[in-house]
Amino acid sequence: MRPQQFAGCGLGYNAYVIVLSIDTCDSRGSVALLRDDSVLGLILHETREEYSSWLLPAVNEVLKEVGVSMKDVSGYAVAAGPGSFTGVRVGLTTVKAWAEVYQKPVAAVSRLEGIAGQVMSAAGEVAAFVDAQRGQLFGAIYEKDGDTLAPLGEEMVIAPGEFFNLVGKLTGGREIAWISPDQEQLMEAVPGWKWREERGENIETASPILAGYIGRIGMRRLQDGKATDALGLDANYVRRSDAEIFWKGAAHGH
Repeated sequence: MRPQQFAGCGLGYNAYVIVLSIDTCDSRGSVALLRDDSVLGLILHETREEYSSWLLPAVNEVLKEVGVSMKDVSGYAVAAGPGSFTGVRVGLTTVKAWAEVYQKPVAAVSRLEGIAGQVMSAAGEVAAFVDAQRGQLFGAIYEKDGDTLAPLGEEMVIAPGEFFNLVGKLTGGREIAWISPDQEQLMEAVPGWKWREERGENIETASPILAGYIGRIGMRRLQDGKATDALGLDANYVRRSDAEIFWKGAAHGH
């Protein structure tokens, strides 16, 4: 059974939807194929091979594993950053090419949203962060309501202590949910974290394998008509100059 073609930029809630999702934002990248809300296949970047040579064979592998072709894919979800300048660029350039060739819609998703979406609480404020190298974090704060995440301010690249203090200011010191695949970047670097622990807060462990989470968020956007085409797809480097400095030559930069 072939998926229903999208109309405009939306796929429609009743469409038989297959979404190809990729994350190349740091060395812990992945490729996933989803149908509706289920991950049918997942390939991890478990090598030091650069994404420019790894990505297409990995996509071919997951398509073959599931038994579909690129023509069967209804749309694409891509992690648009923040992260490695080179990694983000490879992912977006590849998805742009697919969107042009196959005339399919794309949903760009922040990697931080993919992390925040894993938090266990159904509602409330969420602080999500990930290692940005050289003693800094990529971080963001969201208001969560079910599956919906609304950003509170801009995403940032920031020192751990500054992020900790900013979260407190933006949330008025209220108890919030923290989540990251790199908890130690905050817990070990910020003395004030003990105050949060004493009031019962902890940092939930997020999976760094994000293609499945990015795919689910992207699928909802495609179904809601909140997609883009190849020309409208853009990277989220947070601060481009910082991204280039922090990631050049680093192990996470592939």
